[in-house]
Amino acid sequence: MNRAGATSTNLDEHSGECVSGDARAVRSKRTLSTSKDGRGARRAGKRPLWLLGLLAPASALLPSQLVLWTGMPIFWWSGVMVFFVIIPLIDVVAGEDGDNPSDDDIEEMQDDRFYRWCTYLFLPVQFLTLLVACWMWAFGTLAVVDKIGLAVTIGLVAGTGINAAHELGHRIEEHERWLAKVALAQTFYGHFYVEHNKGHHVRVATPRDPASARVGENLFVFLPRSVLGGLRSAWSLEMQRLDRRGIRRWSIRNNLLHTSLMSAGLFGVLALVFGPGILPYLLVQAAVGFLLLETINYVEHYGLLREKNERGRYVRCSPRHSWNSDRLCTNIFLYHLQRHSDHHANPGKRYQTLRSHDEAPQLPAGYATMVLLALVPPLWRKVMDRRVLAHYDGDITRANILPRRRKQVLARFGEPDTANRTTRTPGRDAVGRRRQAPRTRISSTR
Repeated sequence: MNRAGATSTNLDEHSGECVSGDARAVRSKRTLSTSKDGRGARRAGKRPLWLLGLLAPASALLPSQLVLWTGMPIFWWSGVMVFFVIIPLIDVVAGEDGDNPSDDDIEEMQDDRFYRWCTYLFLPVQFLTLLVACWMWAFGTLAVVDKIGLAVTIGLVAGTGINAAHELGHRIEEHERWLAKVALAQTFYGHFYVEHNKGHHVRVATPRDPASARVGENLFVFLPRSVLGGLRSAWSLEMQRLDRRGIRRWSIRNNLLHTSLMSAGLFGVLALVFGPGILPYLLVQAAVGFLLLETINYVEHYGLLREKNERGRYVRCSPRHSWNSDRLCTNIFLYHLQRHSDHHANPGKRYQTLRSHDEAPQLPAGYATMVLLALVPPLWRKVMDRRVLAHYDGDITRANILPRRRKQVLARFGEPDTANRTTRTPGRDAVGRRRQAPRTRISSTR
């Protein structure tokens, strides 16, 4: 299997600890490698765009102004319009990113503190919008439906805040890890700090991972499994860590305890300042935030399964085990989260150095569009199941299949040599990857 660098930083499947390595060794066939001056010009051209990522949390300040100037209360729901209409349209116009940093650029970019401040500044904007929303819920003249709309808008911002926490939580710097916990406080989802790093990255693309969706599993079945399974896993992992270090389980050094206290403290202070009437809307925005995160989890690993080696252990994660989407606009707003394949293969890399890989299966659209597709299970299956099938060369038995739906899935796709053929676009294979060499064409029964 073509790997993205044998010495890349990764996680050991059994210990759950980071394995240090040289992230610069990651190689991509799509690396832009003309002259050094050319690389620098491209990097400089994209570098200031990362500040636009602050528009995501700032968009929650729009509703009050739009309603004020237009008199149309529909704009309390403007977050839905921004995240699921405007951003996908910009993705279509802007097209693919395609800007992969070269090996020579990565070390310089890793050390450039500008990129870190782009994530640090997300947090004050995020919490400013929360304070404005609390004032509107408490003292504004909004109808209940308008307050719910504002809560949904704030929740979408909180969901992108979890993404900022995701980036910060992967770092070794202590202050960045604490900022990750702060970003998670708004959604009461502090266990993500433990489960994502020590659980998800170890078990990703295996049946043991609650955040890896399976073929035959629709979003509404996946969500409770992922939310509850992730919480149980986080508690188990944290108890094991504390026991190994001889620390009392209910010590303040328990990550799950103090992240929960941070959330409870935040909600309590806000209720004290603005009144308990805001609590239902705080809960709505928190639920929207973490459900957005889990829906994106559903998109990122649907149906993908790591192979086992001769010892019966799952191989280490490579770009083949995560869905990739290289749309420029969403890349900027989500700090390259869509380059998820490289992130899982090399979790120690900062967001600005992530690259797109040809071996990674490609989503047909950006995350916002894929979230909308996931909300309609028949449409999702029509779009994605054939891509999973093509990724495994027509052999659906190599995919991660929901156990109780296995017979139905196998009956639907048949034996590997009679699997459904998928439509290929010129220059790309059936899962959207750039075609590098002739592949075995999948026969059709349709």
